[in-house]
Amino acid sequence: MPESNNRLRSAILLIHCADQPGVVAAVAEFIHENRGNIVDLDEHVDASNEIFYMRVEWSLDEFAIRAEDIGERFQTLIATRFNMTWGLRFSHEVPRMAIFVSKLGHCLYDLLSRWQSGEWRVEIPLVVSNHRTLEPVAGQFGIDFRHVPVRKGEKEAAEREQLHLLQGYDVEFVVLARYMQILSADFISHYPHRIINIHHSFLPAFAGAKPYRAAFERGVKIIGATSHFVTPELDAGPIIEQDIVHVTHRDTVKDLVRKGRDLEKVVLARAVWGYLERKLMVCGNRTVVFS
Repeated sequence: MPESNNRLRSAILLIHCADQPGVVAAVAEFIHENRGNIVDLDEHVDASNEIFYMRVEWSLDEFAIRAEDIGERFQTLIATRFNMTWGLRFSHEVPRMAIFVSKLGHCLYDLLSRWQSGEWRVEIPLVVSNHRTLEPVAGQFGIDFRHVPVRKGEKEAAEREQLHLLQGYDVEFVVLARYMQILSADFISHYPHRIINIHHSFLPAFAGAKPYRAAFERGVKIIGATSHFVTPELDAGPIIEQDIVHVTHRDTVKDLVRKGRDLEKVVLARAVWGYLERKLMVCGNRTVVFS
């Protein structure tokens, strides 16, 4: 794509700190003095908590500091002064994503199609599942599939095997594409804010095995989907993306399921896109999603 050369030569800095005068000026001056050209800048102030958030991207074409030294220099010259929490990424870095699935394939197909079409700059080396149902799908896309059953009383061993796979494939982040297992706190601790989940937005009103049936019987007028980072508290991690679709009395249970799954695909894709573009910041149990 035409813009790929530019993307290969940019740095992305995500910052949050106490709201205070001079932060934007200091960051901009750091970039300008080292011959960087800012190509994108977004900021937000959480007035209620007095926290400042910022995302800035600049070209490295003529930048005076070597990429491997930028972080250390920024910490010394800027971050320490403002007591910043920050992260630095480079556009030439292509994230490696693993997908966890169970038996439902709608989200898996969508993620793999976006990858195969070139819509996303991401590597997907691995699909992991507690069932073999979707093994042929991974095969169609030429991606390694690993079956790791999660038997009663053997969850700890299964997670050790999964972590070994993720480390062996050098995976940066994980997407749970309707993976119907609860991850342990120990597993999550290896990938803090790097595991993205998707589920319908009936929780907690219509929990259980047949939420769409329960919602239909209740006569709901909207259904939704939520994508969030995974934390040890079930389905309560920082929310990345949400959306809804309206339903009517004419919709059957099958219609609700179809509409719900379509929405899950879109909402999950938006969340993954935000991660790939380095536009997500987590502070406490909330996210800031830069546009």
